[in-house]
Amino acid sequence: MERFERVSGIAAPMPLVNIDTDMIIPKQFLKTIKRSGLGVNLFDEMRFDENGDEIPDFVLNRPAYRNAEILVAGDNFGCGSSREHAPWALRDFGIKVVVSTSFADIFYNNCFKNGILPVALPKDQVDFLMDDAEKGENARITVDLESQTVSTSDGTTFRFEVDPFRKHCLLEGLDDIGLTLKKMDAIEAYEQRAQLRSPWI
Repeated sequence: MERFERVSGIAAPMPLVNIDTDMIIPKQFLKTIKRSGLGVNLFDEMRFDENGDEIPDFVLNRPAYRNAEILVAGDNFGCGSSREHAPWALRDFGIKVVVSTSFADIFYNNCFKNGILPVALPKDQVDFLMDDAEKGENARITVDLESQTVSTSDGTTFRFEVDPFRKHCLLEGLDDIGLTLKKMDAIEAYEQRAQLRSPWI
């Protein structure tokens, strides 16, 4: 997993509340077990019409936000089913940070495992960032994980909380497999002892 340290980029405003995982990546795209390739179907039913043509008014189809790396969203982001494809699709599209007042627990946990930083802030601060994001590509938001801050283009800064262990994993680029591999010496030593104790297994 790629290390996460600091993101300074365009933030796309999505003031909708209760954006669920089926809106993020509709069920018909869940056949794959690959983490790549889902970005083209991110928010599919909101981005495209029945003919597959882009809906111009949707925020990620607007020229200013096509390269957004940060999403500023309404309350309860990522609710619904527990599909891990939702953070896969966001990350594959290029979204590295999602800012909201609250997240569904399973989605929140899945974000950290897939290199996305979910930032929970009070409503007045999210509203401020939403207004700033409305300025388009001329306004860039900076998210610094080390200092746990979100800064707007005019220098306004908000601090967010994050679990120290999850912060460590993102900074080091460690997912569950990476954490296991860090203990490979201990695992191999255990297997050698087990083989000596029980050579018949």
